[in-house]
Amino acid sequence: MREVASRTQVEVPPHDSRDMAVIRARGAENVVVGQEIVRHRFASRVIHWSVAVSLLLSLFTGLPIWTPIFGWMGTLFGGLYVCRWLHPWLGLLFAASSLVMFVYWLKEMRLEPRERDWLGPKLIQYLKYQGEDSEVGKYNGGQKLFFFAASLAALVLLASGIVLWVNPADVSQELREVSWVLHDATFILFTVAIVGHIYLGTAAEPGTFGAMTRGTVSKKWARLHHPRWYREVTGEDSRRP
Repeated sequence: MREVASRTQVEVPPHDSRDMAVIRARGAENVVVGQEIVRHRFASRVIHWSVAVSLLLSLFTGLPIWTPIFGWMGTLFGGLYVCRWLHPWLGLLFAASSLVMFVYWLKEMRLEPRERDWLGPKLIQYLKYQGEDSEVGKYNGGQKLFFFAASLAALVLLASGIVLWVNPADVSQELREVSWVLHDATFILFTVAIVGHIYLGTAAEPGTFGAMTRGTVSKKWARLHHPRWYREVTGEDSRRP
């Protein structure tokens, strides 16, 4: 059972803070260790990277099948024939990993009533780095929407991919044509979204990437990006300088 947010704080010397936080992140989260806060425990990070790696491998084996422009990618896996064999299995691995992620994070990703404006103007403000919200919890509305969009995309890719995988004689031509359109459109939109996700998790918000590698973020980062979560975990006022 996942550990809920607490106000457990471990006082350690500043130079040991990050190392101690990484050790604590093996089995705990939402705890303070010196100037670090454990955001994602080891299990959370394994699930996240399982989805990420299986998605990238599915993409790299699928692109040579999609168009000759990316035919050079096929040589990385042993040729186009290998890609045609490997891609569906990697797709199943991606779908399975996505299902585990969905179940694991579903409770924390449910939109609160006040977060529904992320479906419109709030999302635009966020992308433009405008506006502040002192009530942002561990995940903001945009992250929650992306979670559900990614889960839906995984489902569409799985369903359409299975239709394209089976013997053409076992399904109607109309269903195959619809599946081609759905599979291609979904993977294009999903790829664009993933590029944005990577950008926001690295260059756009320095300090974010460490949450999925070490499992920790700085208290300063938490206070800036997720002030309500910061207050819940530390018991401190997020407006404090």
